[in-house]
Amino acid sequence: MIFTLDMNTVWFFLVGILLTGYAVLDGFDLGAGALHLTTKTDDDRRKVINSIGPHWDGNEVWLLTGGGALFAAFPEAYATAFSGFYLALFLLLMGLICRALAMEFRSKQTMRWWRSLWDSVFSIASIISTVLMGVALGNIALGLPLNGNHDFTGTFFSLLHPYALLVGVMVLVLFTMHGALYLLVKNEGELYARLRKLTPKLIMTFWAMLLVTTIATFLIVPHVVENLKAMPVLFLVPVLAFLAAGYLFAAHKKGNDFRALLASAVTIATLFLSLGLGLYPKLILSSPEAANSLTIYNAASSSKTLWIMLVIALIGMPLVIGYTTFVYRSFVGKVKLDEHSY
Repeated sequence: MIFTLDMNTVWFFLVGILLTGYAVLDGFDLGAGALHLTTKTDDDRRKVINSIGPHWDGNEVWLLTGGGALFAAFPEAYATAFSGFYLALFLLLMGLICRALAMEFRSKQTMRWWRSLWDSVFSIASIISTVLMGVALGNIALGLPLNGNHDFTGTFFSLLHPYALLVGVMVLVLFTMHGALYLLVKNEGELYARLRKLTPKLIMTFWAMLLVTTIATFLIVPHVVENLKAMPVLFLVPVLAFLAAGYLFAAHKKGNDFRALLASAVTIATLFLSLGLGLYPKLILSSPEAANSLTIYNAASSSKTLWIMLVIALIGMPLVIGYTTFVYRSFVGKVKLDEHSY
């Protein structure tokens, strides 16, 4: 396999960057939600929500932008993916909506049952959304049953095979760990102390899941390492993922929470990049009929469209990055509860 520097390849990696940005940024939002019910007091649960409150909606912009870029650059792949994952994406959308409702409605009433209800909705929706994302990644890696017209011929339940579920659980553990590290950066007091005790267990669990998933990938979906074998230098990317995963534990043990969070972000980014390098130039692999696969060439828009979109992206992406940076700098520091908090 040889990487060709053309507009199709550029957009393959631009879409990948947007979706990776979403995974890194909204990953800790989802992870914090998964941890939400492990907190014991109402104040601690409010702190969890207020840790992500200023950022969650901006983080999801990366998902919308990535989906929009996929639609414009590779419309046939977008159509096949959304038809194949229709029910899964509907459940994911409902999960994201329920998370938003829970954050907004939880503190509107003081009754204990009311807050407990929305706490449960927030946490369960976060867990389901995360697992569904992992299941989707597992199916993309393994391949989907496509016919000669690139139509999905499976069912929702055919997507729930062991490898996809394994990836779903691995992503859940990864995002939960990522969320715990973010909450350590944003909090102090009793919540911080409890998270300090919990986080090493999450890191060790993630290491175990990463090892198991890597072995399963080599055994079940060996095609995703063919590109890496053709260009051995690309193995540096998954190696970097393992090194970052190792460093985050060392940084956490030394009490450097921010560096541990950065290492977790690098781990997520390099894992996503490894998958992208393994799939290239395929967008949706067809299994078992590989000839029916959608690639960056047979699923792409016209060359003129890709060029026009690139100009728009060069203008729009710095704005998104600038806005994201501004929001995070504006809300830097530990969470303090007041009358304006969730």
